[in-house]
Amino acid sequence: MTQEEYQTIEQVKGPLVYVEKTRDVAYGDIVEIETPDGEVKRGEVLETSKDVVVVQVYEETQGIGQDARVRFMDENVKMPVTEDLLGRILDGTGDPIDDGPEVIPEEERDIQGEAINPYSRELPEDFIQTGISTIDVANTLVKGQKLPIFSGSGLPHNRLAKQIARQADVKGEDTDFAVVFAGMGITEEESQDFIEEFEDTGALERSVVFLNKASDPAPERIITPRMALTTAEFLAFEKGMDVLVIMTDMTNYCNALREVSAAREEVPGRRGYPGYMYTDLAELYERAGLIEGEEGSVTQLPILTMPNDDQTHPIPDLTGYITEGQIVVDRDLDNQGLNPPIDILPSLSRLEDNGIGEGYTREDHGDVSDQLYALYAEGESLRDLVSIVGEDALSDRDEKILNFTREFEKKFVGQGFDEDRDIEDSLDLAWELLSLVPEAELTRIDPEMREERLPDGE
Repeated sequence: MTQEEYQTIEQVKGPLVYVEKTRDVAYGDIVEIETPDGEVKRGEVLETSKDVVVVQVYEETQGIGQDARVRFMDENVKMPVTEDLLGRILDGTGDPIDDGPEVIPEEERDIQGEAINPYSRELPEDFIQTGISTIDVANTLVKGQKLPIFSGSGLPHNRLAKQIARQADVKGEDTDFAVVFAGMGITEEESQDFIEEFEDTGALERSVVFLNKASDPAPERIITPRMALTTAEFLAFEKGMDVLVIMTDMTNYCNALREVSAAREEVPGRRGYPGYMYTDLAELYERAGLIEGEEGSVTQLPILTMPNDDQTHPIPDLTGYITEGQIVVDRDLDNQGLNPPIDILPSLSRLEDNGIGEGYTREDHGDVSDQLYALYAEGESLRDLVSIVGEDALSDRDEKILNFTREFEKKFVGQGFDEDRDIEDSLDLAWELLSLVPEAELTRIDPEMREERLPDGE
């Protein structure tokens, strides 16, 4: 059906086009704007009032003037979904950029998604193995969880994301496992690195990759995670797959929100971010979960870089309220060359207890996790003490705990970005490290379990 065209543009301000209202339109409707030279740019209705319709354009607004023609398409932004998207690389708007065959969708879905009825939600409890000891043992990820990674500028969070995408799997289940990766505001170099990683390691076969580059317009960055999550929901709840969604960098996404908000001249909230950023983030994060009666699941690992490594910044602060814990990438560990540099002390998985223990991982998992945390925390305190009084002032017990701390970082934390550890291997390594301290110090572990598991009966 041919849509009516209007030449009623009043002004263009950044990514926003203000159109004189000539007919009723709905929030979120697709808009096409054709420039005099025939170029068609797409956008969506961001706001509609009595006299004006505000259109958010996904591309550069250069070339759009009062002589451009506007068409309201009377439909929301949709993502064409199909199982054949696995193995494909798409741009931030869902168009293929890998020179592959044309995508023939099974259906088209509204990218806003539908909220999961709280009554129908199932409790996340099945262990997802990432192959990374500090996550699998100390901050366990479970199916249906949303567990963000807090990082900082210059830290290797992208390498961590690639490692998880390559290694992650649901242990002991026959369900197909898929990864949906959404890169937002990444550089051209980062984009090529991700493409090469997925292709060279074979991870692309089970993945759908969305790449929004830093050179792409900010409004496109706002729809990229919604495109990715819509694809994940289709694979999970229509095809019965367990889907892990990795989104990086949520800070770039929030900065795009701020840019559009500033163009609309909205009253800013904390540090210039829009007041509705909490609600907007919640709409994304709450699309993770399991639905009663459905085989599949959607699990989220959003990655965000904290400006100045500040966890009180609005982006990590609001993310922490919505999600179920955090994994913290530490700058000091990175400076020591320990990779992946995850600090277990400020990290937390609130759903860890649901997915570990007998029937999920191993019966000693919970006790070992608690004991590692307790000893490492004491070792960090002893380091502070040594900086004041010197190591010669330590008792024999304290020296052994300090030695445990060094070996824990060297062997447990510093596994490298290329090593894929089974949960059994990670737990066995934990016991090897725990044997470095006197058994009397292992107060978080059941005595019978200590006798059974300590190497050489120590």
